[in-house]
Formats: sequence, C-alpha cells, structure tokens
Amino acid sequence: MTQPLPKPLAFADAAAGVIAMAHFAGERHWVPATSGNFSVRVDQRFAALTATGADKARLTAADVIEAEIAGPKHPRASAEAPLHHARYAADASVGAVAHIHTVASTVLSRRHEAQGVLRIAGWELLKAFPGVTTHETAIEVPIVPNDQDTERLAALVEERLKNSAPVHGYLIAGHGLYVWGAGAKDAIRHMDAFDFLLTAELHEEQAR
Repeated sequence: MTQPLPKPLAFADAAAGVIAMAHFAGERHWVPATSGNFSVRVDQRFAALTATGADKARLTAADVIEAEIAGPKHPRASAEAPLHHARYAADASVGAVAHIHTVASTVLSRRHEAQGVLRIAGWELLKAFPGVTTHETAIEVPIVPNDQDTERLAALVEERLKNSAPVHGYLIAGHGLYVWGAGAKDAIRHMDAFDFLLTAELHEEQAR
C-alpha cells in the first residue's frame, strides 16, 4: 500500500520535532557522549537535522540545522547525515529519522552480524508498527556492517532495505539502531518499541 507523503513543515516546526525526539532519547540514556542523530523532513528538498557535536539530551534550536536532502554537505552536518538523507531520498513517505545507541541494539547487532538480520517474532509490542495487528507475526531487522565512510554505508543500507520486507528500522553492527516514521511522533513510538523488543530479545537469549 502506498504511504501518504508527509505534509511540508515550517523549519521551526521540524526543528521542534527533532528536539522532541532527541530529548525523549536523552531521558532514556540512548544517546551517550553526544552520540545519536535526529532529523525531520521539512519538505521534499530540505530536512532539519541535529548539528555535529550537539548534546542530544540537552538539544536546543541552535543545535538544529536545515540541510538539503540531495544538496552539498552542510558545514555543521554530522558525519552520519548521509544515512538520514538517504532515507528521505529513497522513500518520500519518511518524515522523520532517529539514530540511537541502546545497549540492546548495539549488543544484538554484533551478535547477529554474520546472519545479516535479526528476526523478532511473537511479541505483543510488534503491534506498535504500522500494519501489524497481531503478535503472531515476525519482522526481520536488517544488520549491516559498520563503516566510517557514511556515504558508502548509506548506499549499502538502502540497497539492503530495497531488497528486504518492509520494516521501520535497521541495525549497524556494533553501532546502534536507525528508525523512521511519517513524523517525529511515529519515530518516537518506533524508538520506544524497538528498544523494548530488542531488550526482550537480549534477555531471552541470555536466559537460554
């Protein structure tokens, strides 16, 4: 089913969404040591993104930049900005992207890197994702190897997503989790759902 396109936003409104995601993650210690990145699409050409080096837990409007999705690199853009831009360029229905470093996502991404995917099945909270109406289902979260060349990494991620079943997140091995949604509220819900599901998976694996 074709997803509706996000409505264009004023930059100030997009920046407010970025700040809301960042503070939500910061309160849960998902962005340690200024890690993580957040963005909200302004329109089909621009996005609001966290600036490099910003403390996401204490993010302010001064820490949010407006950058062209397919344009030259913004001078204050973080190294991971290409991963955000690539999602917006690949899927016009994506309105917000969040990148966090939870313990469960980081550990599981390394543990399952060789398989290239983490299968999550049977949990009630899978219903937090659009289109999922029962716990009797499974999602396969792609895992890609880490790469300091983020342009190359973004291209690899999008190639994997293009050839995968629909999903609202992916893992970078030893690095963390990317999620997205139609807007900041959806991305926040997906961050929260993935953190619970990945934590549950980690606990279950450790109990075996």
